[in-house]
Amino acid sequence: MTILVTGANGQLGSELRIVSRDSRDRYIFTDINQVEGQETIFLDITDLAAVRTIVKEQEVQCIVNCAAYTNVDAAESNSVLAERLNADAPKNLAVAMLEVGGLLMHISTDYVFGKEPYNKPCREDQTGTPTGVYGTTKLRGEQYIINSGCQYVIIRTAWLYSEFGKNFCKTMLNLTATHPQIKVVFDQVGTPTYALDLANVIYRIVANRLYVKNCGVYHYSNEGVCSWFDFAKMIAEYSQQNLCDIQPCHSEEFPSPVVRPAYSVLDKTKIKQTFGITIPYWTESLCLCIHNLKKDIIL
Repeated sequence: MTILVTGANGQLGSELRIVSRDSRDRYIFTDINQVEGQETIFLDITDLAAVRTIVKEQEVQCIVNCAAYTNVDAAESNSVLAERLNADAPKNLAVAMLEVGGLLMHISTDYVFGKEPYNKPCREDQTGTPTGVYGTTKLRGEQYIINSGCQYVIIRTAWLYSEFGKNFCKTMLNLTATHPQIKVVFDQVGTPTYALDLANVIYRIVANRLYVKNCGVYHYSNEGVCSWFDFAKMIAEYSQQNLCDIQPCHSEEFPSPVVRPAYSVLDKTKIKQTFGITIPYWTESLCLCIHNLKKDIIL
């Protein structure tokens, strides 16, 4: 089977390159951005004609969509672009897969929740209540896919980090190494997700064709719960950068054009039971990521 990965030079796409190296399937990696040393085909997924062309020419039977407009603050003033990338583009991919009877594996976000004062992990069948343009456009993208009639697996994830690109883990590594004191919000609670763990789950579902008769929406993050403050403290501890004084603060101390979810912990029961997976605890995965960062010095 030929599998096309969009957003292949981002965090998740980069991890998929690693986990799929020995795959019996054929992987094609696409992006609008080129990275030196990475074989990447240019593909603008907002262009339906371009998507149809590559699907036909490469005989693509599965698309893993890792591409998205993920700048939460900037989305508020760039709603048109966010709509194109987070809603219209997934619709294009769904149309292309419907036409060839293929599968669309789409990555979504915990930001489809947040407006309601949740106090227990969010389930897949819970009504989405996004607080800003980012979450709203991602939810709309999900709806387009579901209504398209194609085979699909939508995986909502949260607080993604990895050795690649820009993310909270790498930012904290830099800040705790260069500042005597920093403040991190403690009133936003969720679960970090190591992109390598999510890439392994995606790879397993596709490689073993586990999606057959199991199409639907699923949640995936690492196990456990923490605040951004807790996350930062563990990053500093595992990297042995303990000279920086990390202080908790309220979200109001960092003004933002959008209200972020105060609680967006995801319930992973469905994905664990359906696909028979075991999910690592978030601190275990964080320790592994920091080890890999220190080893490869990808900062």
